[in-house]
Amino acid sequence: MSMGTDSAERPDPPRVAWRRQMRERVLDEAWTLAAQEGWDRVTLADLAGRAEVSRPSIYKEFGDRAGIGRALVERETERFLLGLAAVLDEHRDDLATAIRKGVAHALAEASVNPFIGAVLTAARGGTDALLPFLTSRPDPVFSSAKSLMVAWLGEVAPQATAGQREEAADVVVRLTLSHMLLPAPPSDDAPGRVTRTLCAVLDMPYSDAAV
Repeated sequence: MSMGTDSAERPDPPRVAWRRQMRERVLDEAWTLAAQEGWDRVTLADLAGRAEVSRPSIYKEFGDRAGIGRALVERETERFLLGLAAVLDEHRDDLATAIRKGVAHALAEASVNPFIGAVLTAARGGTDALLPFLTSRPDPVFSSAKSLMVAWLGEVAPQATAGQREEAADVVVRLTLSHMLLPAPPSDDAPGRVTRTLCAVLDMPYSDAAV
């Protein structure tokens, strides 16, 4: 009988564990500073001091300040998408309700998450250097959110063509990001507007009373 232990169950070597912990500390401090001051004011010296690591260690792990920004946005994107996926799956038996709830969740996160709020506030002033990671570049936020929507629509709207699902996912993500950047008054019902657009692309009926 083999007495070997699966490598996946072995603890990380001390150096690997330290590196992972250091990375999370740096990103946690970057998140806090960006939320409080805006990314433009985050410096490597501040991060090194708050995370209690050396600047050379930060450079080795992230490459440069832009690398920290990308890693931070990627981490927050993953957390955001996990929450969104949970909302969509909770209502997967009713596509219109799921999309409406999902968009509402995304807009609520933008309003209450201090990191997202700081980035979007700065973006509306045209200053924050993290904005490109959130909008104009195809990754990580846009492509990740679109991939999630395409896969989800493939499960809940199999009657639609692949082209329709691709277009619907693209429209939902673009419109939601637009509303996150330029919030509409609550009376405008942004979630309903996005849902109506998606249903139109998928050739599905939509009723305000249904949701």
